Amino acid sequence: MKIKESNLKKLYVAELKDLYSAENQLVKALPKMAAAATSNDLRAGFEAHLKQTKEHVNRLERICKEMEESPKGKKCKGMEGLIEEGKEMIEEGLEPGELDAGLISAAQRVEHYEIAGYGCVRTYAKLLGENSAVALLDKTLAEEKETDSKLTQLAEAINVEALESEEGPAGGKSSPKPTQLRKTASA
Repeated sequence: MKIKESNLKKLYVAELKDLYSAENQLVKALPKMAAAATSNDLRAGFEAHLKQTKEHVNRLERICKEMEESPKGKKCKGMEGLIEEGKEMIEEGLEPGELDAGLISAAQRVEHYEIAGYGCVRTYAKLLGENSAVALLDKTLAEEKETDSKLTQLAEAINVEALESEEGPAGGKSSPKPTQLRKTASA
């Protein structure tokens, strides 16, 4: 059992470092997403999540400090790719409704990635008896799920606006480009 616990602890620490990198990348990306958003509600949501994300960074630092581990040293390539996709969305020159729908889609991918990561490390912490870490990770996981839910609510209105922006002069719809179909869907 000792060997397995030791290997699990190594994995736990590696995953915490990965989340720490992911959250720090997100701290840099969220202001850009907020600036690109045309919906006031979406912009406010990104700004609120930025404050929350900074707290997530602080929690990860506290967890690592308690274990006498540095949270630094790993680059989260998954988050890097998700952020790059969001950046490309901003640069595509979409109509306002379509851009906001695309930003929500990109943000929900990020949230789902974080939910998976926090769910795993919380389970590892539980198995390792890291009870104070479990409480902090539970709180972060709940906040990530709440953010995803808020994005879904925003998408219900914004995706309709994106669809309506495609309507032609006679009230008919123009054919959306294949990239628009992919980007206006919400998870």
